Amino acid sequence: ANAVLLRPLPYAEPERIVVTLHGGNSPVSPADFFDYKKSVVAFEGMAAAQAWGGTLTGRDRPEQIPGLRVSANMMDLLGVRPLLGRSFTADEEHTGRSNVLLLSYGLWQQRFGRDPGIVGRQVLIDRLSYTVIGVMPSGFSFAPFWSTRARMWSPLDLDKRLNDRSGRSLRAFARLKPGVTLAQAQAQMDVVAKRLEQLYPQTNAKLGIDVVPLHEKVVSGVRPTLLVLLGTVGFVLLIACATVGNLMLSWAVSRRKEMGLRLALGASRRDLVRLAMTEALLLAVTGGILGMVAGSWAVDFLAQMLPPGSIPRQAELGFDKTALLFAAVLTLFSALIAGVIPAVQAMRGDVNNDLKAAGRGTTEGPRRSSTRAAFIALEVALSLALMAGAGLMTRTMIALQSVDAGFDPGDVTTMQVAVSGTDYDAPGRRADLFRQVRDRLASVTGVQSVSAINHLPIGGDIWKLNYSIDGRPSPAPGDELGAVYRVVMPGYFDVMQIRLLKGRDFTAFDNERSSAVVIINEAMAKRRWPGEDPIGKTLRYGMGPDDHKLPRSVVAVVRNARQSDWTSEPDDEIYLPYFQRPDAMGLSYLTFVLRTRGNLEAVEAAAVRQIAAFQRSLPVSEVAAMERIIADALWRQRLASLLMGCFAGLSLLLAAAGVYGVISYSIRHRTQEIGIRMALGADRNRLIQLIFREGMTPVLFGIAGGLTGALWLSRFMQTLLFGVVPTDPVTFLTIVVMLTAVCAAATLIPAWRASRVDPLVALRHD
Repeated sequence: ANAVLLRPLPYAEPERIVVTLHGGNSPVSPADFFDYKKSVVAFEGMAAAQAWGGTLTGRDRPEQIPGLRVSANMMDLLGVRPLLGRSFTADEEHTGRSNVLLLSYGLWQQRFGRDPGIVGRQVLIDRLSYTVIGVMPSGFSFAPFWSTRARMWSPLDLDKRLNDRSGRSLRAFARLKPGVTLAQAQAQMDVVAKRLEQLYPQTNAKLGIDVVPLHEKVVSGVRPTLLVLLGTVGFVLLIACATVGNLMLSWAVSRRKEMGLRLALGASRRDLVRLAMTEALLLAVTGGILGMVAGSWAVDFLAQMLPPGSIPRQAELGFDKTALLFAAVLTLFSALIAGVIPAVQAMRGDVNNDLKAAGRGTTEGPRRSSTRAAFIALEVALSLALMAGAGLMTRTMIALQSVDAGFDPGDVTTMQVAVSGTDYDAPGRRADLFRQVRDRLASVTGVQSVSAINHLPIGGDIWKLNYSIDGRPSPAPGDELGAVYRVVMPGYFDVMQIRLLKGRDFTAFDNERSSAVVIINEAMAKRRWPGEDPIGKTLRYGMGPDDHKLPRSVVAVVRNARQSDWTSEPDDEIYLPYFQRPDAMGLSYLTFVLRTRGNLEAVEAAAVRQIAAFQRSLPVSEVAAMERIIADALWRQRLASLLMGCFAGLSLLLAAAGVYGVISYSIRHRTQEIGIRMALGADRNRLIQLIFREGMTPVLFGIAGGLTGALWLSRFMQTLLFGVVPTDPVTFLTIVVMLTAVCAAATLIPAWRASRVDPLVALRHD
C-alpha cells in the first residue's frame, strides 16, 4: 500500500502530471494531440507516447526489447534527467533524425555490462542503427500504467501523420501550470474536443476527452484490492492485541498480591502502570522486530509470486523509512492496547481487598470479568469478519475456475516469434518465414498440432476495427459497429479446441488469390443476425491503405472465447486468415500456439532450440503455458484469496486460543468454587453446561456483532468478487457455524477437564 498507493510517483512534482484519454482509456490521434497541445493553455507542457519495440542484435543472441516512442519533451515534462548522457532535443522528433536512443538502467546493466562508454555507441534495433545518447536512472520506469515493461525510449516521429485523426495510438501526458486546477484543465479540453467533433464528425463524433491525474490512473485499478488487504491485516492485528490483552489481564490479575504489596510499600498506581507498560513494550518490540524481519521476507516473496508488470510500481515494493515508521507506531499502539489497558483494569480496586483475595483463591471481580468478556467478543467479531471475506474470496476463486473460457488451455504452450531485424522483415517474405516456423515446430517431439495468432486471448492486446454490413444503412458518425479482431493461421481453432458451431475452418486455400473470408464468434452472430444464419453474409472494413473495404464473406461461427477479461462477456470478434492478406496487416510477429503431450517444459525448450537451429536471428520471447497466462490474469483474486485465507485461518486460531485461555484461566481461579459445588452433589454435566454457557455468552455476542459488521464491510469487496454476492447467505451461514463450532470446542475442553477434578483436591486449592 505504501509503495503503490501512498508513495509519490518518482517524477518532479508528480501531482501536476495528468494523462488525457478518450473515454478514460482510449488513445488519441496525432492530429487531435497537436490540436490539444496548441489550444489548451492550462498545461505547462504536453507530450505523447506510443508503444514500440524491436529486436536488439549485435551481441549475444537477438532479443526482443519493449520500448516507447515519446515526444522529445517527455523527460523534461516528467522532470527526470538521464544518469548518463542527455535527453532528446526537439529536432530529433523529425524524420531522418529520430534514430537516437535512451536505455533503461536495467537494459544498460544486463545487456551492456554497465559500460560507462555506452553514450555515443551505435546499436542495431530491427537492423537499423541507433545512437545511444543516454541511460536513465535506476528505478526509472515509464509509463507506470501502460506498456510498463518498456526498457528503451526513442523520439516519436509524427511528420507523416500530422493530419491523421483516425489512427488513435497515442497516450497523451501533460503538466498542469502552477495554480491551475484539474477542473479548469478539463473544461478547456472539453471545449477543444467539442470543436473537433463539429469540424471532424466522421472521426471525432462522441469521443470526448478525460483529464486524469497520472497517479490516479496508475492506482485506480489496484486500489480496492490493496485497501481490502490492508484492512484485513488491521483486523488480524486487533485480534492479536485482544488475545494478548486478555492474557496480560489474566497475568495482571494473578499478580494482585504482588501489586498490592507494592502499593502497600509506597508505590503509586502510576508506577505500576509504568511497570506494566514496560513489560508490554518489551513484548511488543520483540514481536515488532520479528514481524519486520518476516515482513521484509514476505514482501520479497510476494513480489516474486506476482506476474511481472502486474501491479503498478512493482519494482518499488520493499521496506523504506515510511514503512518502518508505520511499523514502529503500530508496535507502540499494540503495546498500549495489549498491555496498559489490561493493567489499568486489573489495578482498580481496594489494596486491602486485593491482599485478602490473593490468599483465598476467590474469583475475580465483575469489572475484570466484563473486560475479559469484551476482549473475547471483539476477537470473535473480528475473526468472523475476516473469515467472511476469505469465504467470499474462496467462492470467487471457485466461480472463476468454473468459467468457460471457450477454449481448452490444458497442454497448450505459447511463444512469440518476431521477424523484425531479420532478412525476412519485408513484404512477401514474412508469410514464408512464419509458415516455415510453423512446420519446424510441428516436427518437435511432443507437439501434436501448431498454429499462430497475432494476439492471444486473455494474455494479448485487444485490437479493434470498425465494420459495416452489406445491405444495412450506414451508421451515424460515432455509432459505427466495432469488433475485436484476431489474425490466425489455419488450425488455430483445432489447437485451442474452440468449437466450430457452423461453417468451415480456414484452410491453406484461403490465400491471396481466393475470395476474402472471415470467421465470427457466437456473440457477434447473435447480436448482428438474431434469428438468421450469418453464413454467407458480407462485411466490409479496411485493414490497410489498399483494402478499400473489400467485401469479406462470413464462412463460419465459432464459440465465444474470453478476450482480455476473464470475467466479462466477449464482444463481437472477427477472425481473419493470416495468409490471405499478410502484408496488408503489417504483422512483424506472431504468437505460436502448440498443443503438446508429455512434459510441457521439455517441449518448450525443444521448440526454442528448433527455432534457433532453423534461424538463429529470430528472437523468441513470451514463452508461457496458456494455463499460466490465465493464472496471471487472475492475480488479484488469487492474491486476495491466498492472503485473506491465511489471515482468516490465523484469526480463527487466535480466537480459539483466546477463548480457550480465558476459560482455562477462569476455571483455575474458580477451582475452590468448583470443588464446593461438586462436594455438595453438583452433577458433572450440569457443571459443564454452566461453564459452557458462561464461556459462550461473549462468543455469541461477538458473532452477532461480527455478522453485522461483516455484512456492512463486504460491500467494499464488490470489485474483487465474481459469481457471488457480497451478502451471500451460504458463505455467512457456513462461517457462523464454523466459528461457533471452534469456539464451542475451545470452551468445552477446559470445562470437561474441570468436571474431572477430584473435589478433595479442589477444596485444598489455594
